[in-house]
Amino acid sequence: MPSEALTDVESPPSPRRQRTGLVPLLVVGSGIAALLAAGLTSATGNDRIGLIIVRVLTESAAVVTIGSLLLAAFLVRPQASGLLAADGYAALRTAGWTSLLWTLGAVLAVPFTAADAFGQPVLDLFNPAELLQVVGLIEQARAWVITAVIVALIALGTTLVLSWGWTAVLFFLALFALVPVAVTGHSSGGGSHDMATNSLLFHLVAAAVWVGGLIALLAHGRRRGSDLALATTRFSAIALVCWIVMAVSGVVNALVRLPLRDLFTTDYGLLVTAKTAALLLLGGIGYLQRVRGVRDVVEKGSGRALLRLAGVEVLLMFITLGLAAGLSRTPPPTDGRALPSTVELRIGYDLAGAPTAFRLFFDWRFDLIFGTVSIALAVLYLLGVRRLRKRGDSWPVGRTVAWVLGCATVLFATSSGVGRYAPAMFSVHMEAHMLLSMLAPILLVLGGPVTLALRALPTAGDGPPGPREWLLAFVQSPVAKVLTNPFVALFLFVGSFYGLYFSGLFDSALPNHWAHLAMNAHFILVGYVFYWPVIGIDPAPNRLPPLGRLGLLFASIPFHAFFGIVLMSSQSVIGELYYRSMGLPWVTSQLDDQRLGGGIAWAAGEVPLLVVMVALLVQWARSDNRDARRLDRRADGDGGADLAAYNAMLRKMSGGKADSADSTDKAD
Repeated sequence: MPSEALTDVESPPSPRRQRTGLVPLLVVGSGIAALLAAGLTSATGNDRIGLIIVRVLTESAAVVTIGSLLLAAFLVRPQASGLLAADGYAALRTAGWTSLLWTLGAVLAVPFTAADAFGQPVLDLFNPAELLQVVGLIEQARAWVITAVIVALIALGTTLVLSWGWTAVLFFLALFALVPVAVTGHSSGGGSHDMATNSLLFHLVAAAVWVGGLIALLAHGRRRGSDLALATTRFSAIALVCWIVMAVSGVVNALVRLPLRDLFTTDYGLLVTAKTAALLLLGGIGYLQRVRGVRDVVEKGSGRALLRLAGVEVLLMFITLGLAAGLSRTPPPTDGRALPSTVELRIGYDLAGAPTAFRLFFDWRFDLIFGTVSIALAVLYLLGVRRLRKRGDSWPVGRTVAWVLGCATVLFATSSGVGRYAPAMFSVHMEAHMLLSMLAPILLVLGGPVTLALRALPTAGDGPPGPREWLLAFVQSPVAKVLTNPFVALFLFVGSFYGLYFSGLFDSALPNHWAHLAMNAHFILVGYVFYWPVIGIDPAPNRLPPLGRLGLLFASIPFHAFFGIVLMSSQSVIGELYYRSMGLPWVTSQLDDQRLGGGIAWAAGEVPLLVVMVALLVQWARSDNRDARRLDRRADGDGGADLAAYNAMLRKMSGGKADSADSTDKAD
């Protein structure tokens, strides 16, 4: 990402001062969504409509913030220096104002959530001292506080950043701000809450990008911004993906909570049906946009075709937001359903018995987050290889095999019996940890995905930066340089073992499904960051010589081995209260299970290290061969000038000694 400073010689561009004409549309849409959500909430017997109105208005501000940052970072052209142009700067300023509204809404949601939980008037909780006492007792109230802090940082960032690279950082931070509240709602409790939470995360992110992106694109069209055809084409592809993700994740989330027989006989089922109908209607309108509107914008360069159906689509999207908000306040039906067991309440599903080898390999429960991502990454990689081969370029088969095996390792560690038992037993958790942090990253970096992407993706040329330029900017960014610094990479890789398990952080994270997702992501990322400069095929910002890579690898070995030894010799149980609450009859001693996990950590880490050693030696040998071939080609090109000069130097040295000897003889 391009570096920036407020004192840069280039002043920020002045946005075009034209009214977008979207403010009335947004006000009307948000009002309709709020009234609809409030009416549905009252109709289902819930009289706490204040919270639902605050939530709808807050979510409306959130989607506009996310869409504006999406437009500024990825849909319009920046300046040649990397700073935002007028269109991007205008969208960034919009995101600044709406992020302030998002922050205010998140702050107001805290007392409303507390009042709803305790059945008190909301005015009684506006006392800061009393509010602080009750917030610590309500998980979703704490989630709103976290969201308010994150969004406040985004609002501050919109006043400081000037480059499209850091605007992209704000965009991803805004997406992350959706997570805290999402993982603490209805979906986070009860049976199958792992599936419900994962599908909800997909659903919310896709909805926010779709709704917010369309609003930002309409504002861009009303401003008569440049590159409208490009922005429309890019967003059309994004919208199609978002619709597919929303449809699939919505079906999964509904099936987890609602049997089909209750679809038309319960309030919850009717809301699901109405939301599904609105989503299908949105898909139809989006298809017409893609077939007619996008084509006219690209061919004629006019935004009128884009605006023709978009107003109706935006209003329909806000209605969908209102239905979703009402759905979030309506508990799913529980009649006729067996109460979940303690294990199911803890991890979202039951376990069939002790983790035998057969169950670890074949008792699968698909992880919607990591399973989907691993399959998608494998498919994208294979598509890139196919593109190279179609144009006649070669790509080593070994790299393809390594990448696919790495994706398969992530899939196995999170969706097989290993992933199923990992949240319930420390020993199996350590198996998943070793697979995700030690084996999968090694295979992934040997696949060389960045090199493949840079060769397969087309260059933007004189046009706005595209995916290839975004990827190259990230690889060359200060963030990548810091993360791949040998000392930083070693600290993150080794230090995370000790910091997570011996600081009490692991004990606090165990009861929360989102924390297990965060741990798995952390294991993969820190492993990738460590092995990238050690054996990675891709050019790293901090490239080490062969001896430096070998030294970095050997530096990690004693720390890793000592971690396993500490676990095996410890007399205290990590996460004891949580694991005892599971009541698994086949775990007779939590300490023995922890020691088994320590043995797994100590022994399982040796095999990947052997793989790394072999890969290093092979890369070292190939590097020497390339150097030798390069010298041979150079010698052929200059007629062996270096060799002739070297031989002349030897003759001169030999002749100098002979002359010295002759002089001595004559003196004698």
